[in-house]
Amino acid sequence: MTLTDSDPISALDRGDHAGAITLSLAGCGLTALPDSLRALSGSLRVLDLAGNRLTALPHWLSEFTELRVLFGSANPFAALPEVLGACPALSQIGFRGCGMTHLPPAALPPALRWLTLTDNALTELPASLGERGDLRKLLLAGNRLRTLPEAMAAAAGLELVRISANAFDSLPGWLPRLPRLAWLAWGGNPAESVSVQACQPRTVRWTDLVLGPRLGEGSSGEVHEVDWPRGEPAGPVVLKLFKGHVSSDGLTQREIDAALAVGDADGLIGGLAGLAGHPRQRPGLLMPRVAPHWRVLGGPPSPSSCTRDVYPPDRRFTLAQMASIATRVGRGAAALHRAGYAHGDLYAHNILYDPQGSGARLGDLGAASALPHDPVWAVPDLRAWAILAEELLDRCPEPWPEARALVSSCLTGSADELVALGDAVCALAALTPP
Repeated sequence: MTLTDSDPISALDRGDHAGAITLSLAGCGLTALPDSLRALSGSLRVLDLAGNRLTALPHWLSEFTELRVLFGSANPFAALPEVLGACPALSQIGFRGCGMTHLPPAALPPALRWLTLTDNALTELPASLGERGDLRKLLLAGNRLRTLPEAMAAAAGLELVRISANAFDSLPGWLPRLPRLAWLAWGGNPAESVSVQACQPRTVRWTDLVLGPRLGEGSSGEVHEVDWPRGEPAGPVVLKLFKGHVSSDGLTQREIDAALAVGDADGLIGGLAGLAGHPRQRPGLLMPRVAPHWRVLGGPPSPSSCTRDVYPPDRRFTLAQMASIATRVGRGAAALHRAGYAHGDLYAHNILYDPQGSGARLGDLGAASALPHDPVWAVPDLRAWAILAEELLDRCPEPWPEARALVSSCLTGSADELVALGDAVCALAALTPP
């Protein structure tokens, strides 16, 4: 049972939420959790405490044996509450923008899979993170970290890591060699500056644009239809207006840099020009608009799927469609590599495709990072592409053993031995569907 109430605290006191599985107490002005919440200790699985004035959590939260997901963002926590480490089923924790300076080892629950501590003030992490065998997803962008514990090299299950916009002077060489890592972002660290390509991107002034209706909105920004009267775009154009300078993936400026470096490449939604002169100094990026009938390939991960996208249950592809989508998206990501950047977020939910044809384009460069000279840092994108290809094959009614074997080969073996993404894409394009 999931319940909402205009006054959830009064509803708790009356017992209206008895047996609730999901409860939101976000934005209630709380400085402490109400004792009446304890009545849900045997049923509650998801608790949202974001946007309050909490600085601590009570010891009795450990009684919540079914609690799996806890959100505590935008509360003034100096440290992640240690009571969380005593919650036996807690697997997803999100405490973004709390000003947090300390992550106690005792605060890490044994079942931890997904930890979001974006936009805090952490300077170090406990070595015990490497002991959480179920850990799959670690989001740490926008902190003050200079290093990662060497013990984390043992975190073989990690699949997604965000360390963008921190203070790393050097990047840990073991990180891209983690055996399952497929989504990695490190942009906006001092270590990255040596590999960022210098360029003079084109900019367009806000006053030269005619803003049209809003076409969509995500966590990092909103996309508008736009007229560019003084420019010469090759086709319809949209403007992405960013909400801030740091997202859960990394720096806004890095997304703009990468998009303009690659341009309007085949299989990729790159950038045409940056934005200058916005009245509220909002960053912006002009991009080509895809046809209105194109659709998002899949939905983002759920708490249960963690790192895997969720597709509509009736979504199916022919083998020819599968080959076309995977090849086009792979070529787009490979073009980004040639421009000097890793994508870092190669997911179906960042891909638009033509359900009436064979077109597909990879977008959302928010996790883009400048590639060091060591090619191993491009390997996570290869794995992400292979996972995408597997997901597409899983949704084809007919088997394709040759493609399946090729894709599997991109997911096994050490990172230093895997082929480059561009080579894998060429190998897939050379196959003929049965």
